[in-house]
Amino acid sequence: MSIQWFPGHMVSARKKAAETMERVDMIIEVLDARVPEAGSNPVIKELRLHRQRPCLKILNKSDLADPAATTAWLNFYNSQEGIKAVAISCKKPGDVTKVPGLCEMLAPHRDNRLKPLRMMIMGIPNVGKSTLINALLKRRVAAVGDEPAVTKNQQGFDLNERMTLIDTPGLMWPKIEYDSDGFMLAASHAVGRNAIIDEEVASFLGDILLANYPSLLANRYGFSVEGLDGVGIIEAVAKRRGYQLKGGIPDVEKAALTLLQDYRTGALGRISLETPKSRNIMIDEQAFTKAKEQTSNINDSCEYKLQT
Repeated sequence: MSIQWFPGHMVSARKKAAETMERVDMIIEVLDARVPEAGSNPVIKELRLHRQRPCLKILNKSDLADPAATTAWLNFYNSQEGIKAVAISCKKPGDVTKVPGLCEMLAPHRDNRLKPLRMMIMGIPNVGKSTLINALLKRRVAAVGDEPAVTKNQQGFDLNERMTLIDTPGLMWPKIEYDSDGFMLAASHAVGRNAIIDEEVASFLGDILLANYPSLLANRYGFSVEGLDGVGIIEAVAKRRGYQLKGGIPDVEKAALTLLQDYRTGALGRISLETPKSRNIMIDEQAFTKAKEQTSNINDSCEYKLQT
């Protein structure tokens, strides 16, 4: 299954973002620290590079992510020109106070009241953009919810006499290139539920957890994970929690939601679904598979022509 999600309002949001970017000095891209590159919208990169705007990448929800993986991502991003990356939790006021100073470092030419620093906050749905806005302004001005696409329109705010903020709707892109990215985003609740099947997403998540965090699964649910796969994890959770339908059939849908929720809230522990290394491996593997399929199609076509 391939996961794609691009609601209609995002078409106009993308157009509006391109227009607004002409008038801002820099971009603040909010990412989920557990899936930073899978959740880095290529449209945002395309727009900011076209306008040559520097970018502060905020790896939000770092308190839920694997610290070692987060360190690797910070090193990865901070080695790139025009980018500064920081890992924070937007729910912690002490973390958020770092943001204005980092923005000033990226745009030092905007340092007085006559030329206020204009910052545009962007990112995919449900990564914490509105939470960041509220924390920076120290009051609730942006709607916050535990569902993707709560914000539908741009909003502008004065942070102080020298800084202005523009909050934008969560923006996906028309086609997710890598299937695994779609599943990671769905697992992390960045995709609307109408676009996914929970059991399939939970099975994908279970396979990653088995490969990288088996002890967290065992500790959380109290069963041995030896010999299990992603589907087996869901069935084991259903059995352990007593989730049953009529006739004693395991309620795998409820178990899948439990696994997803425990990951999303951090109940399982601090988990990252990708690292720079694992992402490179994934891209190489998918490129190899694609090349192999293309070769097979060419061979099949040649064979058909010979036969005809």
